[in-house]
Amino acid sequence: MSRKKENTGFVCENCSKIVLPLSNGSYRNHCPFCLYSKHMDIISGDRNNMCQGLLRPIGIKYHSKKGMQIVHKCVKCGEVKVNIIAEDIKQPDNINIILKLKVL
Repeated sequence: MSRKKENTGFVCENCSKIVLPLSNGSYRNHCPFCLYSKHMDIISGDRNNMCQGLLRPIGIKYHSKKGMQIVHKCVKCGEVKVNIIAEDIKQPDNINIILKLKVL
């Protein structure tokens, strides 16, 4: 799948807000308002996971090469995934929710 196809807006299945695509060359994989994501990938970007459950933000962690990451846990299957915090001018991640997350 091309990056252009991956970088599309969506309506968050948790909070129903409209999420814009990123403008920095990356693609958005979680809602900047509530920080929920969707369990869609087996390998990052492949969109081949059959689970399709919501990924609830449960914490944050620091990765020496990727920076701060949101830790998500799937409400359907329990798998834990991490996503880089999105630093986007148009729709930055909700810092108030990030600050309330447990450091893991």
